[in-house]
Amino acid sequence: MTTSHPFGTRITEASLRQTFTPLSQWEDKYRQLILLGKQLPALPDDLKARAKEIAGCENRVWLGHVVDAEGKLHFFGDSEGRIVRGMLAVLLTAIEGKSAAELLAQDPLALFDALGLRGQLSASRSQGSAP
Repeated sequence: MTTSHPFGTRITEASLRQTFTPLSQWEDKYRQLILLGKQLPALPDDLKARAKEIAGCENRVWLGHVVDAEGKLHFFGDSEGRIVRGMLAVLLTAIEGKSAAELLAQDPLALFDALGLRGQLSASRSQGSAP
């Protein structure tokens, strides 16, 4: 199984920076997060059953992965919340297609900082996204 979403492939960290950097109003960032979330395909029930439901989130969130023959991890996920789906899309952009060693060497939430998103997260959303 490979990912069926565009995050980390067609939608890259650079393209997200280009989209979010000019936005100074939090409402505009919310709007962009919602648009990103709409590009995340709904997770079928069989994949939801294989994914881990993330505890500590206000909305239900599922995140799962598979490892390919080269040791690269491919992630899939979903959420019931529109903003949370967008945040999940940002996370998938940061982690998709990397090896476990690459993921351990980086802070996956650094992209949230670069986009000016982490400071606006509610305490419960920050808790749910903590490594």
